[in-house]
Parts: sequence; structure tokens; C-alpha cells
Amino acid sequence: MNGDEARQIVERETAHFLSRCSLMYTEKQAELITRALNYSVTMHDGQFRASGEPYIVHPIAVANLLLDIGLDHSTIAAALLHDCIEDTPATADEITTLFGAEVCMLVTSVTKLEKIIFKSKEEEQAENFRRMFFAMAKDIRVILIKLADRIHNMRTVGALSRERQVAIAKETLDIYAPLASRLGLSFYKCELDDLCLKTLHPDDFDKLVKDISLKRAERQDLVNHICETLRELLKKLEINGQVSGRPKHFYSIYKKMVGQNKTFEQIYDLTAVRVIVESVRDCYEVLGEIHTLWKPIPGRFKDYIAVPKPNNYKSLHTTVMTTYGMPFEIQIRTFEMHKIAEYGIAAHWKYKENRVVESDLDEKLEWLRGVMEYEKEQTADPREFYESLKLDLYSGQVFVFTPRGDVIALPDGATPIDFAYTVHSEVGNKCVGAKVNNKIVPLETKLQTGDYVDIITSAQSKGPSRDWLRFVKTSAAKSKIRAFFKHAMKEENIKHGKELLEREAKARGFALNDLLVPKWLDVIMQRYSFSSLNDLYASVGYGAYTPNQVLLKLIDFYRRENPVAQAVQATSSQVKHEGRGIIVKGNDDLLVRISKCCSPVPGDKIVGYISRGRGVTIHRDNCPNIKNAEQFRLIEAHWDDSRATPFVVSLTIECKDSGGVLAKITKTVSDMKLSIESMTARKVDKDNKGLISLNLRVNSPEQLEQIIKRMQSIRNVDKVYRTMN
Repeated sequence: MNGDEARQIVERETAHFLSRCSLMYTEKQAELITRALNYSVTMHDGQFRASGEPYIVHPIAVANLLLDIGLDHSTIAAALLHDCIEDTPATADEITTLFGAEVCMLVTSVTKLEKIIFKSKEEEQAENFRRMFFAMAKDIRVILIKLADRIHNMRTVGALSRERQVAIAKETLDIYAPLASRLGLSFYKCELDDLCLKTLHPDDFDKLVKDISLKRAERQDLVNHICETLRELLKKLEINGQVSGRPKHFYSIYKKMVGQNKTFEQIYDLTAVRVIVESVRDCYEVLGEIHTLWKPIPGRFKDYIAVPKPNNYKSLHTTVMTTYGMPFEIQIRTFEMHKIAEYGIAAHWKYKENRVVESDLDEKLEWLRGVMEYEKEQTADPREFYESLKLDLYSGQVFVFTPRGDVIALPDGATPIDFAYTVHSEVGNKCVGAKVNNKIVPLETKLQTGDYVDIITSAQSKGPSRDWLRFVKTSAAKSKIRAFFKHAMKEENIKHGKELLEREAKARGFALNDLLVPKWLDVIMQRYSFSSLNDLYASVGYGAYTPNQVLLKLIDFYRRENPVAQAVQATSSQVKHEGRGIIVKGNDDLLVRISKCCSPVPGDKIVGYISRGRGVTIHRDNCPNIKNAEQFRLIEAHWDDSRATPFVVSLTIECKDSGGVLAKITKTVSDMKLSIESMTARKVDKDNKGLISLNLRVNSPEQLEQIIKRMQSIRNVDKVYRTMN
């Protein structure tokens, strides 16, 4: 593209954009937008997108998308400037001076974190989302700009390499499309879904477009007939309203085909009919008449007016069997509900004549506030937050009732603990039990839609259990449980965290004090936002960070400045555990203990069992107690051959009741210079049979085998064998 062509495109795009703004904003507001546009054109001059277009086309397209939903002039200005700090010499201070603090805040919140150095692309992506959501919680306009930015990027993704196309489309499908849905921006969500389908599965998308096009004519007659029938129905009921047909977007049809293993010919509901009326009473009256006119299909009725979706979506959905012998979906809602359904959170700005009060807006942002509780408590690294966000976005919903009949929406798989913390933090902290449908149930029980949930609390409760973190579903519940341990048990957390760090440092051959050099600690403090060493200890103590997350960087600093000491450390780091020379696969900071049920000793084949709150318990691999154990709790373990330490073994000796036998056994032990820890002997039946139980300290598996052979050779000894307690 030559310079003249580029200039013509810029002039055409800017003229069209400014003409739209002049119709929507006051002269003073339009003047700010014009200045932002001119500044952005100047800053991006000479820059081109991968498609070959002048770069300024992108911020103008983003601003146009936000004009469509009627956002305020500050947001439009920020959209025009959103790539300036990242891609041009522009600075935040300059944007603040020229356009004000509000515009600058929006721009910097949207800007990617290109100037921060990350260990991996995954960590960078996760941190970007964490920062973006933190800014979004303060001002929802941040994510509206980001969503518009992503839509235009997806519209033009074809200019990129195939690898980049797939990566961007997957990220969009993972985060941005579900996020648009959660915020009620249905038209954004539908377009993002379809663009992702077109990018990830182009052949399927093209075939779907072709099939729908071929079937459109025959479907249109049916849609027109149903719409006309419903208009006559409204006239008969003397209800003012509108009726229209709405084709379903391609991705929803594709998902149904894949998820239900159906062909295109087996999908009937390609179009939904929408009835929009003035009041809630009208909605239910129309629904009743529709069910009289056409037979409703059981299980396909949803009342989102009585129980709205978490994004505040309200509507009645019903699927009926028409006289044509084909099922058809009909949606019934009020005009106000329709605004929210189409524009979601953006309706706050678009319909200024009916602007909602702040408390109403807060209600719409309830889900977002819950997600950001996770961030406020600083309980997870960016990647953990990113995974939690994906879980919250993708979770289906269950609707349960409080004892007073209020409805609470929770993610699919939520438990009574999630319910308790949704009601109030203190209800969760004081929870000692739960009733579901008047029956006491385990706290791990997964709730189902329609359940009545009653939380049993006690003033004497000492607080939540750390074990709850294993099964709670919502990020809000996790953050509040961690917050309890962070604040209510700070001293204990500090002590516990320091012990964990000392133990881990020792296992790696270091003294913790040698690693806590102030200039090294400053790096850790800044990275994880700690204000003091005690905060660091406490964070490790309550599980926000692992000892390794803190120590590995400190050890790296130590090795850089002490290259000679590194050689010494290499020999001492071979010690894996304080236990009995046991190595647990893939873990070097777990508490290891020997089970009492089978008392394994070196030489036995062993396996580890991960206990709740008690580290790893080592069993013999043929121990009856682990035969039916949960497989995911078993972990590979083996003896460390480099550490030969004495151990106690229990032996049982079956023999004839003879005083000489006992003397010969003790003499054999003495001859091998071994020590007896304890011994009992008793007569067991009338046939003069005796039983001797012996706890013996030996130095190696070979020595154990030798002592057993010698005892078996003693006269009147029938059998010698190891004992499981």
C-alpha cells in the first residue's frame, strides 16, 4: 500500500468516525474525542498492521464498536489512545496532561505489560489478566475497551500466521467470549464465538454457513407464520409488544451438533422467536396463551425472570411443538429486560434516559467482585488466578434456596461451604455443618438446583478448616478461607512459614539465615508485594506461596555470589529427608513418616500414601491397608541406598515350649552384636507350642536376612517371620 492510499483510508475512517461522534456527544465532549483522535493519528503515523492497513484503523474500529453501545466520551477517547503507550513514544504523564487523569487511567489499565520481564509466556499472559481484572473491578469500562479491542483483532486475525491465529482464537474462546457472556454482552459474545469457530475450524464453519443458507428459505416461511400468529395473539390479549425472529449464531449450532452428536439436519431450532412486552405480568400472560396454542416440550422451559442469570439476564424461555411438527424456541421478556439482554453492563451507559442507580450497577457486578476477592487477598500467583478465572467463567450454574426462600446462584459443583461464604464471610467461618432439604449432609456435598440449604453455625467454632480448600468451588470462598488463616492466625502462620522455609532450606543444604540477605529479600518483597519479612513468613505459612517459590530465587542469588560454597552445598544437598532415608518421587519438602500398621524397613518394597495434613505415610506395597486406598493418593517411593541407618524390625518366632529355645535366640542376637529393643514369650496351646515376639535393631536388610536364617536353624524353632502390627 503506497502513501496516498494509506492517507485516503485514514481520511475516510476519521471523517466517518467524527461524523458519528458529532451526533452523540456535546460540542465539548466531541472536542476531547477529536483531540484524542488527532494525537493517536500522529503517534501511529507510519505504523501498519499485519493486514497492510494503516495502524490507526484499529483504534478507530475499537472506538466505533464502543460507540455502538453508547459509551461515554472519556471511554471513546481512551479507546483511540489504548495502544499509544505500548506501541509509540507516548507516556502516561503526557496523556494525563493532554486528556486528563480519567482517560489516562483507562488507557494504562488496558495497556499490556510488555515492559515487565516474565519467566514464561504463560506467566506473562496470566499476569496480564490479573492486572486487567484488578483494573476492571475498579472501572468496568476497562474490560469493555478490551472486549472491543479483541473483537476487531479477531475480525482481522487472518493476516497473522496460522500459529498466532490459533493461539489468539483459543484465548478468546477461553476468556473473552465467556467474559462477554458473564457481563451480559450477548452480541459481543456471539460474534467472538463465531469468529473463533471460523478461525479454529474453518471447514466446519464454511459448511455450516452453506447449509444454513440453503435452509433459510424454507425456515423463513415457518418463522413468518409463527411471528404473525404471535402478533395476532398480542392483539387479541390487548398487549402492546413486538415480535421478531432471531437466527441463532453459528457457534451455538456447532456446539449442539458436536455436544449432542447430531447432524445439521437433526438441528431444528436454528431460529428463535422473541416476544417483547411492557410488563412482567404481560410476560406470564403471553406464556400461558402460547402453551395453550402449542404444546410445550417438557424440560425445555426456563424462568429467568424469577431466577435471573448471574449477569442479570431475565427472560422466559420455552420450546413448543408447532403445528408443522417441528420444535420452536420462544423467548418472552420486557423492553427493559431486552436492553439488559443485549447490552448487559453497557446498558448503564447506552440508555442514559433510564440510567440505573449505582446500587443496581453494583448488583450487576456481583460476580466480578467475587472474582476479585481472590486478588485482594493476594492468595495466589498470577497463573493460579488465571486458572481460577477460567473455572469461574466456564462453570455452569445451580440455583439453591436459603431458609427464607431467597435464591442464590452458584457454580456447578458448589458445596454448602461455597453457599455459606456467599451468604456472608462470618457464616462460612462459623460453619460447623449443613442441612440440604432438611437432612444433614457432608460439607463436600455437591448442591443441585432446587436444593434448600441451611448452614449450621456455632459461636464456639474456631474457624474454617484448611481441608475445605480442597473441595470449595468458588474463588470467593477460597479467598475468604485463606483470609481467615492470614489474619486470625497471623502469629501461628509466621511461625509455621518460617519453619517450612528453614526445613526446605536445610533439605537443599542451606541455612535460611544465609539466604535472607536484605538486597536479595528486596527483590522477593517487590515481586510478591510483601511489606515485611513477617508478611513473607505468614504467606508461606497459610499457603499463599510455597517455600520453593521464595527459596529458589534466594538460592540463585546465593550461588551467584558464592561460587565456591556451591561445590560444598552440592554434597550436602543429597539428603532428601529427615526420615529413614526415603525418597518420595517428585517431592522434597514433604513430611515423611513410617506407618505403624506394616512397619516397613529398608529392603521392603514401599509406596507412599498422601495423608490429609500429615504429609506422606510410607507403607509396604503389600500392606492390606492400602489395597483399597484412593489411587490418586498413592505416590512412588523408595529407600535411599546412600543412607544406611539402623532400624527396628518386629519378628515373630513360632517354636516348641522349651527354655533352651529362648536362651539360644538371645545368644544368636548377642553373637551378631545386635540389640533387642523388647521381647515377650508365651505358651499358646496344650501342645507345648510357644510364641516369641521380638523387636530387634539391625543395621541393614542383609543383616536382617542373616539373623532370620540363623534363628530358623535353631533346634525346636518352627518358623521365623516379619510381623505386621
